[in-house]
Amino acid sequence: MSKPLKVIPLTLVPAGADETLESVRLYADHKKIYPRWVSGVFTRWRIFFVFATQLFFYGIPWLQVRGEQALLFDVAHQRFYVFGIIFLPQDFIYLTALLVLCAVGLFAWTTIGGRLWCGFSCPQTVYTEIFLWIEQWVEGDRLARMRLDRSPTTAHKLRLKAAKHALWLVFSLWTGFTFVGYFTPMHALWQHAVSLTLGGYTLFWVLFYAFATYGNAGWLREQVCKYMCPYARFQSAMFDADTLVVSYDRERGEPRGGRGRAVDYQSEGKGACIDCKLCVQVCPVGIDIREGLQYECIGCAVCIDACDSIMDKMRYPRGLIRFTTENALTHTYPETDFRRRLLRPRVLVYAAILSAVFGVTAFALWQRQPLRVNIAHERIALVRETADGLLENSYWLQIENADHVDHTYRIATEGLPGAQVLVDGEPAIKVRASADQGVAVRVRVDPAQAGPGSHRLRFIVTAQDAPCIHTEEKSSFFGR
Repeated sequence: MSKPLKVIPLTLVPAGADETLESVRLYADHKKIYPRWVSGVFTRWRIFFVFATQLFFYGIPWLQVRGEQALLFDVAHQRFYVFGIIFLPQDFIYLTALLVLCAVGLFAWTTIGGRLWCGFSCPQTVYTEIFLWIEQWVEGDRLARMRLDRSPTTAHKLRLKAAKHALWLVFSLWTGFTFVGYFTPMHALWQHAVSLTLGGYTLFWVLFYAFATYGNAGWLREQVCKYMCPYARFQSAMFDADTLVVSYDRERGEPRGGRGRAVDYQSEGKGACIDCKLCVQVCPVGIDIREGLQYECIGCAVCIDACDSIMDKMRYPRGLIRFTTENALTHTYPETDFRRRLLRPRVLVYAAILSAVFGVTAFALWQRQPLRVNIAHERIALVRETADGLLENSYWLQIENADHVDHTYRIATEGLPGAQVLVDGEPAIKVRASADQGVAVRVRVDPAQAGPGSHRLRFIVTAQDAPCIHTEEKSSFFGR
């Protein structure tokens, strides 16, 4: 057998060309971004959303509604408390509806306003902003931070770095602790933390989410948005020419170039952009918005504040960088007509889906009964004959009380005339608030009413103290 041929790839080099091999890096080295602080309308809005979202996140677990935590997903006890409403695992459909509403709502908002969610409310953006505030408070402004990182290691540098990371770690631990408080009752979690008796499982998740916060907001920062977040990759599928995005008015700004305030730039053939690069220095992801819309742009609009501040100093009209649409920027229609373009087919479809899902969910919640009953038919002996000649089937009923108060329930049946319901123990079953209880039930029927085979039977469980709370569950009665 002949040996297989070994294929050697060849590279054709033109005559006279330098044949020196050159190594080409496939990935650029990461360069740390030092965002510059700027004030303005959009910066103030970002500060507002940082405080609003974190006030909600850190405050809600401590809020009590009807004696229970306002928002608690108690997985261990399979109870989910949402602002006074108790949900059971069988109510998973409501979680599905919530996820659909959030997804479609995000799609609709993206179609209208681009990545405003990313720039103002996304947890990654919010926590990165908080960590940058801490860094700026400890190490100084942009130039001071750059000089500090480039300086040799000294006791002063180590002291500043240690203080910054210590504050980051404290903040991250509190964030991880709060996050776990959404799945474990916060007051009990706090008592265990103070007494240093946190369980290993709970401690693991506190440290895990603390590490995630510390790593994502302190170290990775914009890299999460660039390389890890899937939203940045498929957002363009929801954009159209009428989507509001941060845009640079190239027609007005070019050709760019430096000049004094008193210079008539138009007579010199220049645009309004003085090429100060402040829009690049303030960008948290380090892009130049003047190069056009890029997937890295999170729509935070700090470049708008930076540019407007320069336009004010130069006594030029604001809006060289602004929120606008592609069609408005190309003069397809005046920018004042943007509101008219809101009612376009894509937006209307999203609005219709949102309205339908919200309406159905709201109606289902309005009709929802805080009572669940699970029925299991005895399988060992499907049917027995009693001493007085009646046919008897046995069942096990699991009654779940999803209300905030105790209730006493009675059980009845429909579907078989003359059926007798016998409950082991007390005829009325008392179930504590947000708890469940099982009870054995026997149903007896005259043989004349239940011939051979299976017969439909409905169990009706009603709260004695609140007749409006009732439910019906289907089952079967076996005759002979």
